[in-house]
Amino acid sequence: MKLDHAALMISDPEAARAFYVGVLGLEEVERPVTFTFPGLWVAVGDRQLHLVGEAEAGRTRETHPGYRSEELATGYASHFAILVDDLEGYLEGVRTRGGVVVGGPRPRGDGVLQAYVTDPDGNVVELMQTGVAVTGDEPEIGVPKLL
Repeated sequence: MKLDHAALMISDPEAARAFYVGVLGLEEVERPVTFTFPGLWVAVGDRQLHLVGEAEAGRTRETHPGYRSEELATGYASHFAILVDDLEGYLEGVRTRGGVVVGGPRPRGDGVLQAYVTDPDGNVVELMQTGVAVTGDEPEIGVPKLL
């Protein structure tokens, strides 16, 4: 068994395309011609992310009102993760292309460095790099203190 794809509801396919293709650099892939509803698919390595356009204006925000900044900063939110080879370099490109890093980068304590960005609808994407040295000085990651 393996994961084939994940799907997220989006309010604006063009804004989603600008973020996932333009900012994150993912490749848009063709959807079946029978899919006439709004949306797009992008490749994430050998898997896909299906971005499904909302059927009713405001439905995305209604079903996903968003996270507090304290939750975003720690990744304490529903999210999916994309593994990259060089997180710092990738984040530099994300920022250059207009993306905003809402959390990290920070070491996870198990050889992983992680950071978080959000798409135009507030969906959280973790960006991570493996093979990072573990020092033993990594900060504890607990439940965020909500204001």
